[in-house]
Amino acid sequence: MAKASKGGGRGTTPVDAHIGQKIRTRRILLGLTQTELAEAANISFQQVQKYEKGTNRVGASRLQQFSEALGVPPSYFFEGAPTVGKKQPTPQGGELSESAIVSFLGTREGAALVRAFMAIKQKPIRQTAIVFLETLKGK
Repeated sequence: MAKASKGGGRGTTPVDAHIGQKIRTRRILLGLTQTELAEAANISFQQVQKYEKGTNRVGASRLQQFSEALGVPPSYFFEGAPTVGKKQPTPQGGELSESAIVSFLGTREGAALVRAFMAIKQKPIRQTAIVFLETLKGK
């Protein structure tokens, strides 16, 4: 369970977790380590871990530092963020939710898969790769 802050007794929220996931995803896609990102923001890598896990909230100035280090505008971190009172559409049978996809892209395996796929320039070969992967998913 997230620890409440001293000021208002507020814990972290799903938005905090979302922002942390976006930080992690972007960092991995750029091939940066937590230590490298921490050095760019002048913080410890343990603090980066806490932000990425959504354990700690990311303040506005820190978010600005991350956006500069990761080469994205601050608004990037809020894209697809959960909103209060707005229900996310339920995925249809066999489909993945947006959060599941973003979570996978935030792994080294996901980033490697995307990089390899995007390196394939010929559309027919990409389509063949998709068909091949589709045949493997039931096994």
